[in-house]
Amino acid sequence: MPTRRDWLRSSFLGGAAVLVGQRRLFAATAAPVVTVYKDPGCECCAKWVKHVAANGFVVTVRDVLNMDEIKRTMNVPSGLQSCHTAVVDRYVIEGHVPADLIKKMLAEKSPVLGLAVPGMVTGSPGMEGGKAEPYKIIAFERSGKTRVYASR
Repeated sequence: MPTRRDWLRSSFLGGAAVLVGQRRLFAATAAPVVTVYKDPGCECCAKWVKHVAANGFVVTVRDVLNMDEIKRTMNVPSGLQSCHTAVVDRYVIEGHVPADLIKKMLAEKSPVLGLAVPGMVTGSPGMEGGKAEPYKIIAFERSGKTRVYASR
């Protein structure tokens, strides 16, 4: 016959296991948060925000007038700059980077500072319309070193 102490212990441990299980479930399903810095009037940035949100990210938009300061603060190399800059987890996302590649980078826990699609490439997310152009997604490090992460 279990004692009162045994009953309390099993009740507490059972409740704790449920709480731990719920925390794990919540952590596993929590969507990554992307904070996007963009010019208030940029339509392609707004389209990219919709692309990222449609792919499971929680998006916060910060309309700013001085994008040069944001890019400088985030250490985005000048040759990789585009119209908007975003932050997800510890990574910087510059320009029209596809959401699936952001997810891949997050899953890999890549040692890079971020990913960039330099310029305004037709056919990249948010820049649909017209004839799609091939483009490269560039990984960059704080040191300024870059490499091709993917091609589309």
